[in-house]
Amino acid sequence: MQSVPLSFTTFSQKIIWGASPLYCPFNSAVTVRRPLQACLARKNNHENYRPLANFRPTIWKDTFNSMSSLNSEPKYDRLFEGMKEQLKEMLSTASSSDDPVEEVILIDSLCRLGVSYHFENEIEERLHHIFEAHPELAAENDYDLYTVALIFRIFRQHGFKMSCGVFNKFKDNDGEFKKSLIGDVRGLLSLYEATHLRMHSEDILEEALAFTTAHLKSLVTKSSPHLTKHIADALEQPLHKGVPRLEAHKYISFCEQEECRNEILLIFAKLDFNRVQFLHQQELNHLTSWWIDLKFKLKLSYARDRIVEIYFSAVAEYFEPCYSHARLMHTKILVLLTLIDDTFDAYGTFEELQNFTDAVQRWDNNAVVQLPTYMQILYTALLNLFDKLEDELSKQGRSWRVSYVKDTVKEMVRAYLVEAKWFHEGFAPEFDEHMSIALITAGSFALPASSFLGMGEIADIEAFEWLYSNLKNMLCTYLLTSNYCKILYIFMLN
Repeated sequence: MQSVPLSFTTFSQKIIWGASPLYCPFNSAVTVRRPLQACLARKNNHENYRPLANFRPTIWKDTFNSMSSLNSEPKYDRLFEGMKEQLKEMLSTASSSDDPVEEVILIDSLCRLGVSYHFENEIEERLHHIFEAHPELAAENDYDLYTVALIFRIFRQHGFKMSCGVFNKFKDNDGEFKKSLIGDVRGLLSLYEATHLRMHSEDILEEALAFTTAHLKSLVTKSSPHLTKHIADALEQPLHKGVPRLEAHKYISFCEQEECRNEILLIFAKLDFNRVQFLHQQELNHLTSWWIDLKFKLKLSYARDRIVEIYFSAVAEYFEPCYSHARLMHTKILVLLTLIDDTFDAYGTFEELQNFTDAVQRWDNNAVVQLPTYMQILYTALLNLFDKLEDELSKQGRSWRVSYVKDTVKEMVRAYLVEAKWFHEGFAPEFDEHMSIALITAGSFALPASSFLGMGEIADIEAFEWLYSNLKNMLCTYLLTSNYCKILYIFMLN
């Protein structure tokens, strides 16, 4: 096997795009909490009395802007494509096995190592075949806990209906999980991860979560070092709730230390991770150059410089190379929405915010004259970005998408003004009234619509209409959890 040098970086809950290890605690983007105070300067206040938020400066400096000289490494393309074909053959070979579990295990490895997007059609086809040929695969066979939980998780993860009743056989006559399972680390981990795909009223999975969590915590200090880390990582961040790129990185590191590992798959996963990471670095280079060219840091110095963190949220939504253009579009929109948010929260007078809201609703270059200089910069950047996006998408016959996103931005700005008015007047809304606005200002409508913008054929007009109608329903369905939310709300106010 040819040796492959890898630019794999080491991290612990850190962003890992740098050419060398970069350490970015997730809470670095969070503003230090400050005492409740008026964040809106009243219209008669002097400019010097604007109470600024004093956001922390970016920790990244020119890290990604200095990567313009990076070149790709095409010398591994042939090796990469060859391994990809070998893995397709492995999937085909596994499908001919008498025991479909072998195939499910391979599919799980492809998913956890972050390379399943290369084999989406093959995986979907094979899972459909297994599910139809063996509808009771997990229930009717004498598989151990690890295997049953793995089958359950993989099929549920891909949208198949799997009954949680498959775990009843691991309970004793008293209705408790068997004590013999306590020492089965692999089985407990597999069941633990499966429980995070539970649905409402699946009591056995609630019990399984409590059971596995308690015993995995006790096994952390009794296992080998690399298994200890694997358990600790799972307890801190379950796979189903993790960011795919970070989960892939952790699992690659774990597999490196496993004695029984698929070397071809592992090397392929490393090569793919580095190729995708390089693409992400190039995208960040483009975005930071865009940010610098617009001179927001100089002209809107009161606002946050969080372009790297915002881009990371886009990668968390879709990391695949085919969505490169979508990530760039999405990030730029989120950056401008963040600047607007900071303008409402930490700088603008109420009168200025009223004028800005009116201008956004008009969405007209002529409206810029009613705005102060700093708002003109932000407003012009917003209109110019959407004009450019519309031009780009019109070449694909998809310019209609921009109007959907534009409407959500207008709605978001209107909601910002409602909150600003409440604060300006010292008005404390009722919980339900507050939540109906907070769902909008939190980006529940604008962010998903923005993420759809550059997704190609997969995001057709039906998808946008579905998104818009279903998100509107959130204003009603959030009441299902209102009791919990009210308790949390009261707690936060005190």
